[in-house]
Amino acid sequence: MIRTLHKMGIRAEHAYAAGIASIGFTVASWVASYFAENTARADRWGIFVGEWAPTFFVLGLALRMEETHEPQQEEVGPQRERLGQQYADTRR
Repeated sequence: MIRTLHKMGIRAEHAYAAGIASIGFTVASWVASYFAENTARADRWGIFVGEWAPTFFVLGLALRMEETHEPQQEEVGPQRERLGQQYADTRR
């Protein structure tokens, strides 16, 4: 899923920005609900929207890892070559 998001052009900075925006949206939704309805309803809205921020930040971390790490397929090839060379050296 993370690789697909990365291929779609979504970067870690986008997820971090969404996390920060969701924190602001949490406060805004709590205030709007508090003045429109009651405290209990406002608390529920604040908690509901507040749970989005950690998700966005974790997605940002996963996307950052995808951006900074090389594809796993490229890492396997040289490793096999080194192991093959070590095997050939021990047979001599």
